[in-house]
Amino acid sequence: MTTDAPALQPTWTPAWDRAEGEERARALFTATFDARPDGVWSAPGRVNLIGEHTDYNGGLALPIALPHRTYAAVARRDDDLVRLVSAQEPSGVREVRLADVAPGTVDGWAAYVVGVAWALREAGHAVGGFDLAIDSCVPFGAGLSSSAALEAAVAVALDAVYAVGLAGAVVDGAADDDAGRATLAGLCVRAENEMAGAPTGGMDQAASLRARGGHALLLDCRDGAVRHVPFDLTGHGLALLVVDTRAPHSHVDGEYAQRRAACDRAADLLGVPDLREVAQDADRRAQAEAVLTPEADGDVLVRRVRHVVTEIDRVTEFVTRLEDGDVHGVGPVMDASHASLRDDYEVSCRELDVAVDAARAAGALGARMTGGGFGGSAIALVPADAVAHVAEAVAAAFAREGLRAPAFAEAVAAPPAG
Repeated sequence: MTTDAPALQPTWTPAWDRAEGEERARALFTATFDARPDGVWSAPGRVNLIGEHTDYNGGLALPIALPHRTYAAVARRDDDLVRLVSAQEPSGVREVRLADVAPGTVDGWAAYVVGVAWALREAGHAVGGFDLAIDSCVPFGAGLSSSAALEAAVAVALDAVYAVGLAGAVVDGAADDDAGRATLAGLCVRAENEMAGAPTGGMDQAASLRARGGHALLLDCRDGAVRHVPFDLTGHGLALLVVDTRAPHSHVDGEYAQRRAACDRAADLLGVPDLREVAQDADRRAQAEAVLTPEADGDVLVRRVRHVVTEIDRVTEFVTRLEDGDVHGVGPVMDASHASLRDDYEVSCRELDVAVDAARAAGALGARMTGGGFGGSAIALVPADAVAHVAEAVAAAFAREGLRAPAFAEAVAAPPAG
């Protein structure tokens, strides 16, 4: 039911400049631990342009790193004690001994931090204790990978202070050791899956660690290969508007796990290692519905597979249009992705649908939810001179629907963790 509530002026979530972010983390560290950190490292959140729920199916995804970053001030210790503090958490300092760490032993945001140290140690790297202070402008719970930004910031920090040698350096917005960063990304995924209990794929961590400024990251989630696709909307008179719906969002819940389990079951019934195999094989595509429909949950499985297969196709089409200079032409591809996520994969929600519909009605060339769904954020491709107008229209639609006011940001393709 709608209401006649007045439209609210849009609330914007700006990215900090690097100097401000570093100083915030450094000041929190000094105030908490009465010492100076060894340094400050940071990592970006991400938005996924196209390719949702394809990562754990061996598919393709096309994220960009955001200018919004998580900053980690870190100092190495001579023991195995980890002391953690975050400006976003009012609970004060948390202490954990690495010798006591195993899956299920650490909860909350600390699991993502300690999980990275645990994963590095499990991989044979001599990582010990550390003091850490976190501050971040990546919106939490917005589907913009605040968890991956946290993991990646900690990963490059520990890589530096313990001389692990995987992260390399960032030069002109690009990492100079992609192979090492691919390894770090895999360890961050392990931390999130096993320590934090979130059954995500690897797209978020790859975007945070392996992206390149001014480019989208075409990620092959089967073999981890990447290709950097130029992504400069300004030259085409366009902008990417991010709408944080502020609807609750979490990967550590039953719905996300159910989608992944359905895909695994479908792949098993189809006799393939992952659903990428179906996307690549016309015969398997044709046979999939006949094989899956007789199952007790056959209709659901058919729709889940259809989303994954067609979404992989949409990533390819999106990249082709970008590389052909047809940037305006990616709008309908975004629209089709949202419809598939809403109807076949069933991971959208009222707030996401309102954001997408309102943005399109106000002149967006295309719009879709981004991230895992069940809340979080949407993105809209809009004319650069219409960003404020579209944001106002979305805010007005939320007010009419009696929904909590959304927040907005502009997304540009930013550099990776460093």
